[in-house]
Amino acid sequence: MTNISNPILRGFNPDPSILRVGEDFYIATSTFEWYPGVQIHHSRDLVNWRLVARPLERAGQLDMRGDPDGCGVWAPDLSHADGRFWLVFTDVKRYGATTVHGAKGMSLRDFPNHVVTCETIDGIWSDAAHINSSGFDPALFHDDDGRSWMLNMLWDHRPGRGRFAGIQAQQLDRATLKLVGEPTLIFKGTERGFTEGPHIYKRGGFYHLLVAEGGTGWDHAVVMARSPDLLGPYEVHPDGAVLTSAGRRDVPIARAGHGDLVELADGSTWLAYLCGRPLPGRERCIMGRETAIQPMLWGEDGWLRTVAGDARPDPSPPAPNLPPAPWNAAPWDGRFDDPHLPQDLQWLRSPAPERLFSLTERPGFLRLYGRETVGSLFEQALVARRQTAFRFTATTSLSFAPRSFQQAAGLIHYYNSTKFYYLCVSAEDGRRQLQLVSASPENPAGNSLDIMVDALPPGPIDLRADVDGDRLTFAWRADGEADWHRLPDVHDASILSDEVTLPGLPNFTGAFIGMACQDLSGGGSPADFASFVYREEEFDAPPD
Repeated sequence: MTNISNPILRGFNPDPSILRVGEDFYIATSTFEWYPGVQIHHSRDLVNWRLVARPLERAGQLDMRGDPDGCGVWAPDLSHADGRFWLVFTDVKRYGATTVHGAKGMSLRDFPNHVVTCETIDGIWSDAAHINSSGFDPALFHDDDGRSWMLNMLWDHRPGRGRFAGIQAQQLDRATLKLVGEPTLIFKGTERGFTEGPHIYKRGGFYHLLVAEGGTGWDHAVVMARSPDLLGPYEVHPDGAVLTSAGRRDVPIARAGHGDLVELADGSTWLAYLCGRPLPGRERCIMGRETAIQPMLWGEDGWLRTVAGDARPDPSPPAPNLPPAPWNAAPWDGRFDDPHLPQDLQWLRSPAPERLFSLTERPGFLRLYGRETVGSLFEQALVARRQTAFRFTATTSLSFAPRSFQQAAGLIHYYNSTKFYYLCVSAEDGRRQLQLVSASPENPAGNSLDIMVDALPPGPIDLRADVDGDRLTFAWRADGEADWHRLPDVHDASILSDEVTLPGLPNFTGAFIGMACQDLSGGGSPADFASFVYREEEFDAPPD
């Protein structure tokens, strides 16, 4: 019997929304400040998945310039009705004051929710239509009576109130993409709090409401309730959580929650959910929140439970009885010999990538135009891919002639503007230097700059990063050299995780590795990258 190896979507793929259309399964996941927005993966056996689309790809759909770290596209929901795919999502514009540590004051946030549609999953999706801004995690439920309902959590910004005020529902007119009537608060949540991520399913004479609760950290959980009426009142599942790893930080699949259900053609039900894999002894999930899946069972009492009845994540559930359907596409070889950016790579926030990079200005190279700092929330030339394994090596070959200290380009291991390691080539008094610029919440100074090599030789420079669990080391070599010059310091890669943060900031993504270029003079000085090669170890498990 074949078993699924969880997580199925590795490296920063949270908040899964799963959908079956005929023999095809699709999962949409959050991308936050990374562009293009939303990742949609495709499978025909629930075992083998491929990235098939990132639908939010132009300004008429998504412009995140100015969105804070950890904001942007939250919790997309994918559905199918009237011969079209429907995608609803939040573009978070303001995070405001945190909800942790017993915060009780006013917390103003901005949560515009939008919808886009397309007849094919990999086609050109429509421009975004704004629906509401009352809270995040929107979802659509298409009832069998022809009506569609918009769900989202309700945000209460008033001081002294529970900011997560529950789940509201309101009818959506599919033709006009406008809400009809008034919203109804259908579920206030349980004592776990932080009620979010709603989905509704109709079965056995009941509307079953699935929500995420407990916050997106170690106490995260999938919770269900049901009602004979879509607008409630809802009765909470008698067992409490349907799935959770709350109370455990020493398990291979932790932080489990925020799920969605899919029914197979044979009538079996599966739950896709987010999870995290902590580094042993560190309680830090460097790859952020990933997506796992496992079968569920409906009991004689009409309630959903895990197969074992323990409400626990299964790291290796049996695969469904479906024909194996592997994808045979060859992995990207790291060369820039195509005029389009390789699918592995993304950039930050901007719907105007032509201002950030080009693959045609110098054929065979990725040219990055020096823009704002690595910490910019508006326009920075940073192109990177997800870290998807605990052990990997990344190398790049850089041609760059900086003229001043304001210009830099190089290899970056990045989480957000407050957490990164950036090995870059810059200039000082007419000579090129190799510098390490870093930022860490654990550094009292916040940011630091250290000179690694005071004077580099002329010509292209190769840069290298090696990650082994929580150990990060760098190396470099000049053009034509066979051996690497290894830099002596070992850096803590575990800071590139949700769990390491400055107080009150959102942390919902994961570690990326890639290339960056800055020109703080505003001149847009370019850097050319001949290759970017990412190699993982044969096995993918936390180091002992």
